[in-house]
Amino acid sequence: MIKNYWNKGKKQKTITVIGALVLLIALFVLRDDYQPALLFVRKFIFIILLSGIVLFLGLRKFRNSPTTGGRLGILVVLLVFFGILYAVGWHFKMYDYMKTYNVFNNLNKTEIHELPLTQNERIQPLRNVFSMANESVGETKDVSLPHLVRIGNENKWTMAIQPTEKYMWQGMTDNTEEVFAVSSTTPFPRFSSENRIPVTFSIGESLKFSRNTYNAVVQRFNFFQLFSMEPSDTYYMKNDSGKWVQVVSLIKWKGFLFPYPTFGGVMVIDSGEHDFNDYIERILIGKGNYVSPEDMNKYPFLVGQNTLAEKVSRLQAESLKFLGGFSDPLPWNMETAVKIPYLADDQNQQPFVTDFNFTDTNTNAYNGLYHWFGLEPVGNERTSLTYSVFVPADGSNNFYYYDHASKKEGYAGVSAMPLKVIESRKEFDWSVNKPVEFRPYIKDIAGRKRLFFLGTISAIREGSDNFDGSATPDLALVDSEYRDVVWIDVKHPSQWDKTVYDQLNEAWRSSEKIGYYYAEETKTIDMVEQPKDTINVIPQVDKKAEEIARLQRQLDSLRASNN
Repeated sequence: MIKNYWNKGKKQKTITVIGALVLLIALFVLRDDYQPALLFVRKFIFIILLSGIVLFLGLRKFRNSPTTGGRLGILVVLLVFFGILYAVGWHFKMYDYMKTYNVFNNLNKTEIHELPLTQNERIQPLRNVFSMANESVGETKDVSLPHLVRIGNENKWTMAIQPTEKYMWQGMTDNTEEVFAVSSTTPFPRFSSENRIPVTFSIGESLKFSRNTYNAVVQRFNFFQLFSMEPSDTYYMKNDSGKWVQVVSLIKWKGFLFPYPTFGGVMVIDSGEHDFNDYIERILIGKGNYVSPEDMNKYPFLVGQNTLAEKVSRLQAESLKFLGGFSDPLPWNMETAVKIPYLADDQNQQPFVTDFNFTDTNTNAYNGLYHWFGLEPVGNERTSLTYSVFVPADGSNNFYYYDHASKKEGYAGVSAMPLKVIESRKEFDWSVNKPVEFRPYIKDIAGRKRLFFLGTISAIREGSDNFDGSATPDLALVDSEYRDVVWIDVKHPSQWDKTVYDQLNEAWRSSEKIGYYYAEETKTIDMVEQPKDTINVIPQVDKKAEEIARLQRQLDSLRASNN
């Protein structure tokens, strides 16, 4: 067809050349628009090839069949094949099953036999921080979803103050001009003054067209990355020069039969205003500097940082269900199968980014931010803690897990925590107050490491979908072993361990035969004698009393003589 059109004349040749050039330019410039289709082919390449081959052979056989009955039989066979493929692959989720099994086989797993300690406990849940941040901006601004990152030696919630998605004009013309960075260890996060940092990004999560973070990053991919990479979460942090940057976590798909997602590095986007040169760069080659997983250690600000996509870490944690073998998670077995618990009232599901100290665990794990999961048995009625999973948040190729079940510790899992808290404070109106985000709190108390879950009570308005942040939230620590709830003072974190000991020490001593801890030393205070006056006091003489005494002596002597 094109050849016939080309041979018609000079005009047709010119139109064909111009059309081809326009098509090539469109394919180059608009690659961020059709890249999801390329990625879809990459994710399901085996299924697509298998289906295509079966369909091709079936249709060829159909055309060559001389009888109507034979053709109908071929159609029935094709329908049965594709029906079975759909039922097994999607309805019974065997495709995801095989994908997760591939993740498990490629994990660099390390079982630890000593729990790490938690440090730099974060007080506010993610949704509370998000709610309070939105209370501090105007009508034409939105706040991006907060992420816990390391800024210097502190852990902070960072989020961008960006043009709102409600008004398209702002998304096309405005920049992202401020970033919130609030401490995660304070009960009083402030969203003003020094915590509201002026920094301009011409690329943003809420901006439109080529200025959108997703589009700009995809435009930066090379030809092969278009088929295997996808942008995920966006983080805001400082680079090694102390300048604020956007760090976009990338997901890389590996494998052929059943491709699975892995950490694919990050794209670092520098700050800067929108101008014509910036526009040309975005359209042609996108924005950002790609850092591969192998080169992450060359950038100190990315080492031990939170840059791993939660989509990847969730699948890695879920893959532990294959520890008992390939067939163990199947419906008729499930002896050691586990799941990531889901709490309907909690708007932030696992993983919980937590700061851990691995110093005394006999591993090479760094001290810092990890994605933590508390895995539980697959049954809805089973809420015991089976595994604690620690996935390095910087995407390094390591995976640590602690097996509570094989040690027969009998710990209660995250799913059991809300009811424990509700039962301990029956006077609360639990229809508008929700115990949420039970993250681990592991401390060395009374002679050994003890695992607690730290939960926050968040309020929610009736008819609303968002939690209302409180500057002084109620906090509860739940002993995973003894199931007791300890209400702690959010304003005095240094007293939490002693508060726990004061409430539980008698139960611990009775059950574990431990000694006494947190005993206050008493000092004997010397009694200070009152100073005596050294001046001699001349006694006063009563003359009348002396005369009476003299007369009494004379009377006594006269009576004695008469006798």
